[in-house]
Amino acid sequence: MLYQLFTWLKQEFNMPGAGMFQFLTFRIAMAVLLSLVIATVYGKRLILFLQKKQIGETVRDLGLQGEHLKKGTPTMGGIIILLSILIPTLLFANLDKVYIRLMILCTVWLGIIGFLDDYFKIRARKAAQQKGESYKKKDSDGLAGISKIIGQVGLGIIIGTTLYFSNAVTVEREIVSTPYATLQQGERFAKDTNVVTRTINGVERHYVKVKTPITTIPFVKNHEFNYSKLISWMGEGAEKYTWIIYILIVTFIITAVSNGANITDGLDGLAAGVSAIIGVALGVFIYVSGNYVLADYLNVMYIPNLGELSIFVGAFVGACIGFLWYNVYPAQVFMGDTGSLALGGIIASLAIIVRKELLIPIFCGVFLIELLSVMIQVSYFKYTKKKFGEGRRVFLMSPLHHHYQKKGFHENKIAIRFWIVTVLCVVMSILTLKMR
Repeated sequence: MLYQLFTWLKQEFNMPGAGMFQFLTFRIAMAVLLSLVIATVYGKRLILFLQKKQIGETVRDLGLQGEHLKKGTPTMGGIIILLSILIPTLLFANLDKVYIRLMILCTVWLGIIGFLDDYFKIRARKAAQQKGESYKKKDSDGLAGISKIIGQVGLGIIIGTTLYFSNAVTVEREIVSTPYATLQQGERFAKDTNVVTRTINGVERHYVKVKTPITTIPFVKNHEFNYSKLISWMGEGAEKYTWIIYILIVTFIITAVSNGANITDGLDGLAAGVSAIIGVALGVFIYVSGNYVLADYLNVMYIPNLGELSIFVGAFVGACIGFLWYNVYPAQVFMGDTGSLALGGIIASLAIIVRKELLIPIFCGVFLIELLSVMIQVSYFKYTKKKFGEGRRVFLMSPLHHHYQKKGFHENKIAIRFWIVTVLCVVMSILTLKMR
């Protein structure tokens, strides 16, 4: 909103200082600062409000050290994160860009799903208290699992469909032969495309915008992968059905990463810290792919209009760091599903938009390990129960962070070490820009 306002003031009245809003780096910095202010200053007021309304966490007896101290800690603190992301984005980003609109939709959509899940759990607790019953937290108290999956799948379909069919979503191809660049399988020229001429390192070069279902393969010199190849075995003309495969993949990624973040949110500061670090990596990828000079230097695909998304990422990182002010051990507030589902979905959507979804297993390594630990534990327990008559476990407890708690590690140490692991994963991911 402020971007459009100051652009108009600059054009109509040549207002001094209004030109600052034309600089992307200035708006990124402002988004980070404002998100930090909202999360730290106004976050405290929201925590007091949640305490007043008795919106506290109910902790199951899992035999974990210090778990009784968490009882009554305000939950649904993810609202702090959501507001700290949305307000700076609405103020400083160019809302005409399709990527900004998609990320606002993603944040609100998953935030609502998580909010409903938390709300139903709190309502069940209060109902039990009014009846004078002893409340025991159950998974069924919240939003039904199938309802959450349907919501995540619905978002995946919307994002996948938009990215595949929208003419505003393109990459640029250099013209290596007159008059146009050579198209690959499944590619087509964007609607009303024009030749763009740029001078890079003193050399005049020509580009056209192309609609293409491609992504980036890490550690490979010829690092582009076309999703059309997944169905090329079906014969000539099969590429017209690539959209089905693409939307299914996008939906799976968003659902998996969203649930991975949700499972990771089990220790004070763990999910927020890991998400902030991942956000920095995505910010680097977005800034590079959205700048044609850097994209050319690093030999990565240039994605027009992507740079604007750096403002959203700046707000995302600022929101996560600001939330840590109250969420680190001992936590004064929990994000709940309101925050964790949104964080995972945002990370997945950003990775897909910047065409780095194949890097998710690396920079989201902690989410992946946490999710796999649950899947392994459940699968092995069911298998051994069926085969031997009693269920056996691979881990002392799942998700993985609880396994280390059972081994006697303090949760603060576990969270910080998982942050360090995420830093290593993120550095490895950024190195893929050169290591090919």
